[in-house]
Amino acid sequence: MKFTLSWLKQFLDTSASVTEIAESLTAIGLEVEEIIDKAADLQKFEVAYIVSTKPHPSADKLKICEVETKNGNLQIVCGASNARAGIKVVLANIGVEIPNGKFKIKESNIRGEKSCGMLCSEEELFLASESEGIIELPEDAVVGEPFTKYYGLDDPVFVINVTPNRGDALSVYGIARDLSAKGIGTLKELEIPAVKSTFSSKVKLNIKDKEACPLFTFREIRNLKNKPSPDWLQKLLKNIGVKPISSIVDVTNYMSYSFGQPMHAYDADKIGGGLL
Repeated sequence: MKFTLSWLKQFLDTSASVTEIAESLTAIGLEVEEIIDKAADLQKFEVAYIVSTKPHPSADKLKICEVETKNGNLQIVCGASNARAGIKVVLANIGVEIPNGKFKIKESNIRGEKSCGMLCSEEELFLASESEGIIELPEDAVVGEPFTKYYGLDDPVFVINVTPNRGDALSVYGIARDLSAKGIGTLKELEIPAVKSTFSSKVKLNIKDKEACPLFTFREIRNLKNKPSPDWLQKLLKNIGVKPISSIVDVTNYMSYSFGQPMHAYDADKIGGGLL
């Protein structure tokens, strides 16, 4: 089971340190296997700003970027399709080791053009299994500061071993409840507003084996626009290794991890014979 410190604090009011929380978790039978601090591992990667780009004279897919850094402007050759002027990016300076590949950045000559650093993607920093371009940071990111501050990585991840008899601990809320009972914080009261129905669903439900599935509930929601999730939710899921897909899928994953209640979203337009 994985969860971040900020996720835990959504349900637990506590000022305890990461070490104190870890010790308390182990004391109540939830052994902490690892605490992942990606911010510490990636402190040397900093915010930079692409001032301008121009095509590489000898390579169609490469660009020559003028990049503003805390130590002045650098020329960096980049092949990412989204590399363009006016965006904040993640810079690996000369001497910094890239996690994915374990090689150090050095000044190089790429097809006849000098390159003094590297603009990084999520894949290269082990933040995703694959990526389509370099990381784009918020506009308010300050050049020269560690990029982790703006990427939701300053949020330690707890990895705990949950034994088969502790299904109650397969949710962040359940863990917060146990820590509250241990005395390390106060469980926050959940506010669950009632949402009244405005129409009757036409989707039919037929449970064929009530011993295997004694209860199945669903709610139909219409006129949804399935856009990307907000940044805070995407970062929360990424930090525990769950790939953001869309707002609907991400919300179901968030609720499953938060409360231990598996959820699944169906496309009502594609349900022909009802739900079984």
